[in-house]
Amino acid sequence: MTAGLTRREFIGASLAMVGGVRLASAADNPERMTLGFSTYGMKTLPTERAIDVIAETGYDAVEITVWPGWDAAPERMSAVRRESIRSRLAERNLKLTSLMEHVYPSADDTEHKKSLDRLLHVYQMAAELAPDDGRPPVVQTVLGGGKWDEKKSMFRDRVGDWVELGDSFGIVTCVKPHRGGGMSQPSEAVWLIEQLGKSKWLRMVYDYSHYTFRDIPLLDSIRQALPYTAHVAVKDAVQENGRVRFDLPGAAGTIDFQTLLRTLDQGGYTGDISCEVSGQVWSKTGYDPVKAAQVCYRNMSAAFKAAEIKRGS
Repeated sequence: MTAGLTRREFIGASLAMVGGVRLASAADNPERMTLGFSTYGMKTLPTERAIDVIAETGYDAVEITVWPGWDAAPERMSAVRRESIRSRLAERNLKLTSLMEHVYPSADDTEHKKSLDRLLHVYQMAAELAPDDGRPPVVQTVLGGGKWDEKKSMFRDRVGDWVELGDSFGIVTCVKPHRGGGMSQPSEAVWLIEQLGKSKWLRMVYDYSHYTFRDIPLLDSIRQALPYTAHVAVKDAVQENGRVRFDLPGAAGTIDFQTLLRTLDQGGYTGDISCEVSGQVWSKTGYDPVKAAQVCYRNMSAAFKAAEIKRGS
């Protein structure tokens, strides 16, 4: 934190500024797994249109991307618009399971305060978009680059501040191990969570596309991650000339999603299975977000059916 302002003082002042609301976590009300789609794959669509497309395609849930510059960034979401989107989600019978952020921890105190300021408004929006049952979406982010052994202590300290702020709103913070990132595998996320007291307000995002082709077996990765997993992202990964590129889930056939779903179900996971379209895909010329959502739904709904798993609603 910046000199002269303790973490608790910052959080207290922030809550007073925005009128923070504390809610129960979605993890307190388990149901069946849902099949969702992330608006990360719909950057060109207004959020309202994206919600309609996702619901009409047949999905049960949605993750909304809230990065700066995106349509649903907090500064673009007035109180009236937030209430309208909240109502739209209810009318469409679509669960809001996650807000996707992209905040990196920093050793610099000034940058850390900027991150907390930014997260403050995301946590507040998560609370305000929660449905009448009081179950807000998680807020997820990756942690940026670097080497784990050099960054892990800084990650722990900075993420600890994030979690305390999220706790003030009753929002779960989810960190995502990312291929090539400073935190890149489940064991590292487990270390981080355990170092921070196994707080129920800190969990991980599980995404096997970041572990495949790395000598991290599917079943081993699930068993390691599952006790701390609150959100699951799915997409395919293909190895070409020693490099990995991402594809739509089920498009390449490189990940056994049927086994993945069945293992999660047997392990008691009841959260979202969120189809994520990589920027490697949606940045290509001619990309169609509606068609992408349809392909993802066809492939992943078939995986649910093959695994003989009933979806939530």
